[in-house]
Amino acid sequence: MLEFLTAFAILIGIYSVFTLGLNVHWGYTGLFNIGVAGFFALGAYAASLLTIRPPSSDQVDDYLYAGDLANRLEGLPVIGALDVWFVAALMAASLVTAAVALVVGTITIRLRGDYLAIATLGIAESVRLVFLNERWLGNGSKGLYTIPRVFDGIVPAQDYDRVYLVVVLVVFAALFLGIRALVHSPWGRVLRAIREDEVTAEASGKHVFRFKLQAFVLGAVIMGIGGALYAFNLRAISPSAFTPLLGTFIIWAMLVVGGSGRLYAPIVGAFIVWGIWSGSQFLPDPLSSPNVRYFSVGVLVVLVLVYAPDGVTPLLSRVRERWTARRRLRRAVAEE
Repeated sequence: MLEFLTAFAILIGIYSVFTLGLNVHWGYTGLFNIGVAGFFALGAYAASLLTIRPPSSDQVDDYLYAGDLANRLEGLPVIGALDVWFVAALMAASLVTAAVALVVGTITIRLRGDYLAIATLGIAESVRLVFLNERWLGNGSKGLYTIPRVFDGIVPAQDYDRVYLVVVLVVFAALFLGIRALVHSPWGRVLRAIREDEVTAEASGKHVFRFKLQAFVLGAVIMGIGGALYAFNLRAISPSAFTPLLGTFIIWAMLVVGGSGRLYAPIVGAFIVWGIWSGSQFLPDPLSSPNVRYFSVGVLVVLVLVYAPDGVTPLLSRVRERWTARRRLRRAVAEE
């Protein structure tokens, strides 16, 4: 049971990172990006190809490797102990997604609404198909399956998940605090102004395209870091993990359920949606199929949009405020 809860918490942390990046796009800037899976895949593959170890002899075929940073740094006692290759992998994921997002954003950011959504979806599918068909790049449909562990050789195998959970939480906390600072800065206020009324923001002298491009790149970088965390958690990735349903729909559902534009929405939405997704595996066979899972998440999204358009996070805030007010009232009555 403890192992399941640990794995559950790790995935909630990773999907919270994805939702945090999407919140920058849609929640704060109003960029309708439904190509999350593309940046997800870029981050996962960039980090994996930099640090991958050669597979065992029975797995070797005509496989080409882009890098083996983990093995090369492992021979250095200090650097190997610190596992700086993991930090380098996160930086590689960030740089690759930032470069792609900069090019994609420069071309597509001027598109509005549905047109931007169609463009980002097409680009995400193109990224997935490249990794699927170009076997020299990511081993085709087989994917990468010898991704190293963080702190391998230092942390016992039975404790790895708990240690990696701490790593994921530290990365998410750093990203969350950075986004919170940006949201409350003048830069963040400009993004919200663009989301509410782009024409008015431009009339006020703000360079709308530049701000939108900056937000697009920032959100993509966060998604790329999430992809790297995902790869080092499962230690095996393939193009099938980055389909529009699994790589984009689930993350959008988390943002909608949590409440777009809300600071704590990524955590709340990821907990609820992933709780439904992973908890359904304990149901009888017909109810635990992926199709039923997608249907359940879709029903949840519709219910939230109808009965709580602002998401679940404001409801939880109101419940907490009422509970706090009642506790203060009881305390005041007791003192009298």
